[in-house]
Amino acid sequence: MSDLELYDRRDCPYSKRVRDALDELGLDYEETVVADKHTDRDELYERTGQRGVPVLFDPAIDGEWLADSGEIVTHLERVHG
Repeated sequence: MSDLELYDRRDCPYSKRVRDALDELGLDYEETVVADKHTDRDELYERTGQRGVPVLFDPAIDGEWLADSGEIVTHLERVHG
């Protein structure tokens, strides 16, 4: 099991950007594909306080979630690249 956790949608271009960065860096991650409707994303909301994707958890940032694809990619390249 990986320490990196990604909440995403398969059809979301921002999620794809993050998945591509994870794959390019050769990083293992646990992926959770969330429901189509924001109102059906209770698990995501309970864990992160938001319903939008992508959201990445990396223990390297002390238990915080990253929620912007640009910030996630920058973080991954800086910390894991």
